[in-house]
Amino acid sequence: MRDVAELAGVSAQTVSRVINGHPHVAADTRQRVTAAMRTLDYHMNLAARALATCRSGTLGIVGYESPLYGPTSMLYAIERAARAAGYVVSVASVRDLDRRSVLDAVDWLRCQSVEGIIAIAPKAAMARALVEVSTEVACVTVGGGCSEAVPNARIDNVAGARAATRHLLALGHRTVHHLCGPDDWPEAGERVAGWREALEAAGAPVPPLLPGDWSARAGFEQGGRLARDPSVTAIFCASDQLALGVLRALHEAGREVPADVSVVGFDSIPDAEHFLPPLTSVRQDFAALGRSSVRLLLSQLDRTVDGRTAARELLVPQLVVRQSTAVATGTTASPQQRTG
Repeated sequence: MRDVAELAGVSAQTVSRVINGHPHVAADTRQRVTAAMRTLDYHMNLAARALATCRSGTLGIVGYESPLYGPTSMLYAIERAARAAGYVVSVASVRDLDRRSVLDAVDWLRCQSVEGIIAIAPKAAMARALVEVSTEVACVTVGGGCSEAVPNARIDNVAGARAATRHLLALGHRTVHHLCGPDDWPEAGERVAGWREALEAAGAPVPPLLPGDWSARAGFEQGGRLARDPSVTAIFCASDQLALGVLRALHEAGREVPADVSVVGFDSIPDAEHFLPPLTSVRQDFAALGRSSVRLLLSQLDRTVDGRTAARELLVPQLVVRQSTAVATGTTASPQQRTG
């Protein structure tokens, strides 16, 4: 470390701050230090740091074993944010979100001497299980499954759904139909709430809710029903996979998107811009979510158990307008309305 400091023209303490991701380091100083580390092929010795600080330098992640875009993206984002902060991670995946499975995963992570745990919590059951251990190890949840007793970082699904619905109403559509996610996922319920709030605030009719399960198959099945109703001109889907199925159903029914029906998804997955047509969708900033979760956990680690607080970080998503939405037939909209 002294060699790195000498080459970069800084103190050893500054090198340590860069290595540990300390926020109060000037950008040019950080760049000089990292350049010196590359030149000298310097790598931090985590074992030595653990011996010197009596801290493992490891954070635990309880992940949900799922192919869904959201939980998977959260896992990658948390790992990147932890690494940027100078930590390595140990991951325990659970297939079932029952209390026993979650507690077993926590026990396994604690055997790895993790300093704290971040849990990807798509359902409330995981958060409730973490309450039982939050006085023994610092915990943070990420996602809609949260508890008042455990710090949480999540996307503002209500705001995202509200923005999607307002966008469609601003394009002149009389109302917006909603194909929702599974009813035991808090994110799905929040998106329903945002959709309904936007319709009621605009004085628009609130159509019956259409149940789904995040999948393209469910989108195709429900989309076929919607396609047979000529009054349907705007559909907000709770996920891009649902929207993909809806687009297929509308195509097979001979209804053009967006000429006859406008469609909005949620997630803005990397493939959304390659749908036919490219899908308007609500983008979640998973990188920012990962940084927020790590920041919350590190703040818990800096406090005693008695001083820990159940902080909240709510990130507002962004509506990305593409070619799957357009002005409703027989109406006009200003350029500002077209972008919601």
